Amino acid sequence: METPGSASAAVGPPRADAAALPTPSSRAGAWAELLRLPALFTVPGDALAGAAAAGARPGPRTLLAIGSSLCLYEAGMALNDWADRAEDAVERPHRPLPSGRIRPAAALAAASALTGAGLALAAGAGRPALTIAVPLAATVWAYDLTLKHTPAGPAAMAAARGLDLLLGAAATGGGTRAALPSAALLGSHTLAVTAVSRRETTGGSVLAPLAALATTGALTGLVARRRTRLPAGRRAAAAPGLSGSTPAPGVADALRTGLSAVYTATAARPYFHAVLNPSPPLTQRAVGGGIRATIPLQAALAARSGAGATSLLVAALAPAGRWFAKRTAMRKVSIT
Repeated sequence: METPGSASAAVGPPRADAAALPTPSSRAGAWAELLRLPALFTVPGDALAGAAAAGARPGPRTLLAIGSSLCLYEAGMALNDWADRAEDAVERPHRPLPSGRIRPAAALAAASALTGAGLALAAGAGRPALTIAVPLAATVWAYDLTLKHTPAGPAAMAAARGLDLLLGAAATGGGTRAALPSAALLGSHTLAVTAVSRRETTGGSVLAPLAALATTGALTGLVARRRTRLPAGRRAAAAPGLSGSTPAPGVADALRTGLSAVYTATAARPYFHAVLNPSPPLTQRAVGGGIRATIPLQAALAARSGAGATSLLVAALAPAGRWFAKRTAMRKVSIT
């Protein structure tokens, strides 16, 4: 296969527009920007928190659920930019599709292929997981294609995050009923972030970041509170004389409280700045802070369910994401 400019080098000087042709490295960077690769680190915690909430120990099927979540998340990213390509041509002409670095047909094909892969991985995790993955995929497509710019948009995004957590619970085999409260808490956080994101490019909204700030405070109080009834698996692990991943009560309380504080610190400060000055840059920063706060919230939910080791594993995704962005020169790739 010819690389850009290779043919012209054989017949004479390169054409004037050759420099504008994408190189392999620029194409890779464009796809990284389209798929928001740094944001991927916010995804595995959904399945892990779901497994913890259901009282099940993560296993191979949990890994399949994580793979399914990653594929469906990236499908949503590609489909989002495909659906918004006309709007982005005016408001964000630097993005991969309006700038011409990625063809719209390629983005749509990627979204379709990733959706198929996500459903296949969920099927590999078992019928209960596929039962959750199908409405999750439908919610992703419905949000990007029709619901995003309607009043139902934030609720649809919240439902997608909640379903993603339930996918981890269903795949791990612990059932989904016990995971519903955690899914509702994570969905509430996502609802607040999505409401703020609707004014990313225009700014001017004080109510959305103010509501997100209040939601963060309420969620912190709920998550930091000790869960009155642990799932059956966690109760067994905590029983005297039995080994398990549930830490001692004092350690569990400190872990849950500490992770809740990290969640608050990550989300509340940029929300507060956006309340004081709802300009587009500060609104975008508030959205980014809300997305990054997803990881400590997932970790705190796992700790609240009594899964100490899982909560620490999820919490480690935050520094891992920062390391990834730094090592791969993706620090300037937006996660919003």
